[in-house]
Amino acid sequence: MSDIRTAVFPVAGLGTRFLPATKAIAKEMLTVVDKPLIQYATEEAVAAGMDTLVFIVGRTKNAIIDHYDKAYELETELGLRNKTALLEIVKDVIPPHIHCVFIRQSEALGLGHAVLCAEPAVGNKPFAVILPDDLIYNKDGASCIQQMVDVYKKKQGSVIGTQTVAMEESDKYGMVAGPQLEDNISRVDEIIEKPAPAEAPSDQAVVGRYILTAEIFNKLKTTGRGAGNEIQLTDAIAELRKTEEIYAYSFQGRRYDCGSKIGYLEANVEIALLH
Repeated sequence: MSDIRTAVFPVAGLGTRFLPATKAIAKEMLTVVDKPLIQYATEEAVAAGMDTLVFIVGRTKNAIIDHYDKAYELETELGLRNKTALLEIVKDVIPPHIHCVFIRQSEALGLGHAVLCAEPAVGNKPFAVILPDDLIYNKDGASCIQQMVDVYKKKQGSVIGTQTVAMEESDKYGMVAGPQLEDNISRVDEIIEKPAPAEAPSDQAVVGRYILTAEIFNKLKTTGRGAGNEIQLTDAIAELRKTEEIYAYSFQGRRYDCGSKIGYLEANVEIALLH
């Protein structure tokens, strides 16, 4: 099977939970200590060997595009002032060998639709999906997406990042169930988007990391609107499971839900302390 060289970042959401802060700035550009959320996500992908970064953006996300563009005036000014360390920080936002692709999601039709928008850039190869809202930090080793790439190479099938959540929170997540195959790896036999606690198949929730085969695009094209009247990636994965094995991986590391105010505050405090 092919190496995972492409990562998709669905970043077209409105960030309504952080209004009014996100009225004029993309939620993915909110900083945790000294870096925006989107940069933590792209650094995770690059460290795992990915060299093509595909951003699915909305009409109000120009700040993300600017962040990954070359800042000629800023770099010139820093150079003239001999601010070498700051100049390197600016240049290191995106390494020279990385190729960035920006695709506009014209309508907010859900995560599944956002992933489908990436098909022209991804082609027929397996790829990663990383949601910047989920900042995952593993101080003891490989990043979450690197761990999942390793599982993909071993099992040769799509991999979904999961973690244990309280059953009363099942209606916030896609929930999966299936037999455990080995440490931290299970087969996905069932996956349901945002079920009520009484209908959840287990306490294993899908978080914002995926390794998917290109067949997911064919499933997304025929997936109707689901929860929230949106095209749900979870529903397409449920269809994909009927034709190929899919694995759930309980990753090592701490997840911060930076789509919520409390999770965002926790990330800032705890990552600041780590520094």
